[in-house]
Amino acid sequence: MLRPRLRIPRASRPWRPAISSRQIHFVPALRQFNPDEGVPGLLSSGGFDLAWTQYMAFVMEKLNIMIAEDDLGQQDPLSIVKATAREPSQAHIFNYASMAYNNHFFFENIARVEQEPGAPTGADRIPEKLKEEFTRHFSSVETLRREFLSTAVGMFGPGFVWLVKVAQSDQLRILPTYLAGTPFTAAHWRRQGVDMNTQGPASREVVDSWMSRAQTGAGANVGSRFVDPNLAAPGGTDVIPLLCLNTWEHVWLRDYGVGANNQGGKRQYVMNWWEVIDWDKVEDRANLRKVAFKT
Repeated sequence: MLRPRLRIPRASRPWRPAISSRQIHFVPALRQFNPDEGVPGLLSSGGFDLAWTQYMAFVMEKLNIMIAEDDLGQQDPLSIVKATAREPSQAHIFNYASMAYNNHFFFENIARVEQEPGAPTGADRIPEKLKEEFTRHFSSVETLRREFLSTAVGMFGPGFVWLVKVAQSDQLRILPTYLAGTPFTAAHWRRQGVDMNTQGPASREVVDSWMSRAQTGAGANVGSRFVDPNLAAPGGTDVIPLLCLNTWEHVWLRDYGVGANNQGGKRQYVMNWWEVIDWDKVEDRANLRKVAFKT
């Protein structure tokens, strides 16, 4: 006759919760959108589910696993981006933290725009003060729109296109960053304003210069004979992000396809995005309502 065996936990094997059960960072809520409706005028419910719900859940899960046993677990994604930008051994952490922040910044600046006939569209929704600044820096709102469109369509690899304000200045600029690159000052070493996929032999000096700067930013000995101590970080200008466009294929390919000449879908996506921007948030970030730009 078989007797049941009483199993007693061994003291040498203490119970530990699985890392996956430790939710350090969560996917932020986008209360302006209904997942069943998607983003009216931009993404279908399926497109929104892929670009936001599924993708952000994936990024946060990977980030949580990487920093579960690290001091970085107590920091927000932007602080993690700045803390890991100069460390090659933490590039994987930087990439997921930066993608989490950039994607959230992109969706946070999208408004739920009324699609009814007669509702304000395009430039009509831009506050007057902000419209004046766009006209002053880009000659017209239409020129700014075309700058975003041409920059996004011209990017060979995925990334982000930013509208930024130069800190301590009134200047506005368009700034592209590739892959998980970031425009923030403390992480300039990972900005990557140069598309390494499009640099041919004729641009070898540009590539060598960028790689040398990346080596310096990676923590190389500045006093070493291999590194020029006078090299500045790539894109060393201090900027404040105001607006962000996500050009990664998983955001637009499902709803728009490649289109004509492999660019039609992306072009239409950018044109539709322009119509759903939350310009009030852009104006708030530019601080126009509190401090007027110099004239």
